[in-house]
Amino acid sequence: MSEKIKIIEDGPYLVSPGVPLKINIIECAGDGLPEKWAEGKTYDTQGKPYALCRCGRSKTKPFCDGAHTSCRWNKKETAQNIPYMQSAQKCAGPRADLLDKEELCAVARFCDRHGQVWNLIEKDDETSLKLAIEEACNCPAGRLTVVKDGKVIEPQLPREIGVVQDPAMKHRGPLWVKSGIELEGAKGVKYETRNRMTLCRCGESSNMPFCDATHLRCPHMKGADE
Repeated sequence: MSEKIKIIEDGPYLVSPGVPLKINIIECAGDGLPEKWAEGKTYDTQGKPYALCRCGRSKTKPFCDGAHTSCRWNKKETAQNIPYMQSAQKCAGPRADLLDKEELCAVARFCDRHGQVWNLIEKDDETSLKLAIEEACNCPAGRLTVVKDGKVIEPQLPREIGVVQDPAMKHRGPLWVKSGIELEGAKGVKYETRNRMTLCRCGESSNMPFCDATHLRCPHMKGADE
């Protein structure tokens, strides 16, 4: 059975058996900007299907506890299901290009280091290019991608779901879906399978099912998962 996430209509994300679930932490440097990803605990899902909260109000985050049946939240899938390569904007540089699909932004902020990735891609030196690639590859949402000599540069990621924690912002982040796990909508529509994407779990995104960073304004997403 292939790894899959199925969106349940008006309900949670149902994950197929065998997909690891781990806490991923945005770790900042002394200047307060994100520097690297750190791993937290791995949840024991016992090799069974599991349901992840989509409304943001569960008392057992990241798992669903049925809270979606008694609260108001944005249930409807509103994202335009257009392939990334057809919809991303291109920022051309002398050594490589940067693709940017802004509506996928989860505000993980790795792109802000070293003077921002958009400025780095415009510089004509190898060090700036390496930093641009590093920053783009750390983007969990797959908003940013570097293309060099016609080749899309992607990080090698384990096939798992990361429960993002953002200690600097004191908020829980989205679900980081890695390495080509299939995503199927409530009506059976298949979303583009990608190496990186972030799914909303605050219940308030205007780009459902994808994160649009609204969690940073949600009181119910303050704190951290255990």
